[in-house]
Amino acid sequence: MDVEEFGEIKEHEIFESVMSGEIIKEYPDDKPYPSILILGQTKSFRPLHILSAYDKLDNIGIIITVYQPNPEIWVDYRRRIK
Repeated sequence: MDVEEFGEIKEHEIFESVMSGEIIKEYPDDKPYPSILILGQTKSFRPLHILSAYDKLDNIGIIITVYQPNPEIWVDYRRRIK
């Protein structure tokens, strides 16, 4: 099991982040479904990145991965530092 760098991410935090989130990157060519990167934050102001996809055929959203972005490599959690 991987250990989250900034602590365990709880299911309710993912929900809060998706509900408050904004799409910061789109990956239209991802397979098997196009995906998006969402930046959201929990009620306790924890920033999270949620990579998700949408299966139109089955009408379901898919969470691929969730992580807390490292402020040392992200500008405002929206853009990677190059």
